[in-house]
Amino acid sequence: MAEKILSCFIDEAGDFGEYDHHSPYYIVSVVLHEQVESIQNQLDGLERCLKDLGYPNHALHTGPLIRREPPYEELFMEDRKKLFNLLFRFARKLPIRFMTAKVKKSECSNTDELETRLTKAITNEIERNEDYFRSFDKIIIYYDSGQKPLKRILNIIFSSKFSDIEVRKVKPVDYRLFQVADLVCTLDHIHFKIELGLFSKTEREFFSTAHDFKRDYWRKIDKQRI
Repeated sequence: MAEKILSCFIDEAGDFGEYDHHSPYYIVSVVLHEQVESIQNQLDGLERCLKDLGYPNHALHTGPLIRREPPYEELFMEDRKKLFNLLFRFARKLPIRFMTAKVKKSECSNTDELETRLTKAITNEIERNEDYFRSFDKIIIYYDSGQKPLKRILNIIFSSKFSDIEVRKVKPVDYRLFQVADLVCTLDHIHFKIELGLFSKTEREFFSTAHDFKRDYWRKIDKQRI
């Protein structure tokens, strides 16, 4: 019988620096893909669309698309939305689930407390779905190692709970599912900010109203939450 493997693609929003009211949360999103479920057809379709738009082998970054930051600073809104929606539709077609852990940074007096709360938040999400995780023979963690404290937290949590763990450092351009993790993380982060009454001018320009954002994006992706 073939080994049953779960891939976990992980991305974060926020940092371990001082509290900033524009980014009130530190959140970590984990996209889960059972390797037995092929996504080749969806990948081929995405690659064709990106090539037609002039972006072959391009790593899509949702935050810069929304904020008109490099490498999208020369693109009009219509073109940025086209790329964003292409990744969103791709994610919705995939046989994936996801989970998100969050910590409110204003409740953390220092970096040590943030790390402690984040460790607990991620652990709680895993324990809530522990039977699912334990149904696999092997778990592979994909993370770009962008923030060393998070990398350490992930290694400690997964290694303490599961026997067969492999951690791979990834480049976003190499894994479309890592780009999906970035998308999910961005959407959840915006939703959490809306709950605090925060919806930036840039986000309003891109999504229109908070209601439209929830209706057109967040509620749809939320259906894939584990």
